Amino acid sequence: MNDFYTESFPDPEEAESRGGFVRFIVDVLETVLLSLLLFLAINAVSARIRVDGFSMEPTLHSGEYVIVNKVSYYIGEPQRGDIVVFHFPRQPNQEYIKRVIGVPGDRVQISDSVVYVNDRRLDEPYINADPAYDGTWTVPEDQLFVLGDNRNNSSDSHDWGFVPLEHVIGRAVFVYWPPTQWGIIEHPTQVFAAP
Repeated sequence: MNDFYTESFPDPEEAESRGGFVRFIVDVLETVLLSLLLFLAINAVSARIRVDGFSMEPTLHSGEYVIVNKVSYYIGEPQRGDIVVFHFPRQPNQEYIKRVIGVPGDRVQISDSVVYVNDRRLDEPYINADPAYDGTWTVPEDQLFVLGDNRNNSSDSHDWGFVPLEHVIGRAVFVYWPPTQWGIIEHPTQVFAAP
């Protein structure tokens, strides 16, 4: 008895179209996965915030978008002069942006429209106007004293107190929107005026 077997060969066009579709799906999945990994990596090291209000003028303006370096304070501590983004201590779901004036252990005094840190007068060419208020604060451990550059139009440490270091999100580093304002944000080391 003779048994005859037939083999069917797939139609080359059909196999190619199936292989092309599978390759397309694999490419889409690879692209989505890579995009997700990049998104997570970028968000792990940076944040993007929108400046709302005028408390940081003339340095930053309402409506500008800023990139925040979230890694900088894992490897170092905030310094006087840094512009930081933090969760507002009274409402942690709100983010504020201010300049660090005092670090733990500092004594900050504002008297006769002048800011002093540890009895040394600060030279502050970045402020909008001299502060029209007085006060003295000693910065506790693990806290910061922050002020807006628009001193008389800013809700900051002179109003509501200190910022816990654990509330700090990171250091503002770059304005990326609008394009006319693109640029690195200056963080001058606090300069003390000559005696």
